[in-house]
Amino acid sequence: MVCTSTRAGFGGLIRNGAGFYLAGFSRFIPSSTDILHAELSAISHGLKMAKDMGLAPVACYSDSILAINTIKESYSKYHVYAVLLHEIQKQLFQDGGSLHHTLREGNQCADFLAKLGASTDANLVVHLQPPHDLRPLLRLDVQGTLFLRA
Repeated sequence: MVCTSTRAGFGGLIRNGAGFYLAGFSRFIPSSTDILHAELSAISHGLKMAKDMGLAPVACYSDSILAINTIKESYSKYHVYAVLLHEIQKQLFQDGGSLHHTLREGNQCADFLAKLGASTDANLVVHLQPPHDLRPLLRLDVQGTLFLRA
């Protein structure tokens, strides 16, 4: 997910159990720059995409602790994203899926796709093959490259 004062987008990718790329997605969000909305939208879309691909159960990773906590904790039926939260919980937990936090450094591929979404006007782009500029990041992930935090 990426938000600036004027543009927002989200993106993500689906990987198999060995961590290899299966598909990705990116989308521009024209009506919001709310970070939580973008994060929840990315999680929801990724879960829908995985289900459409026949993948279950899924392990979902996000670098947004706010989104993860909002999904896992109880929320008011009047929460601004109550419908979206309900859909995510249904999609995720109905099929025995799990939700995990990852550090931003471990989420560079999804971040790349989110920036791609924010930089276009596309409603939704499904990437059956990884975009060319994403491939070096995927290689680093497959090699198990570690990133030190300062």
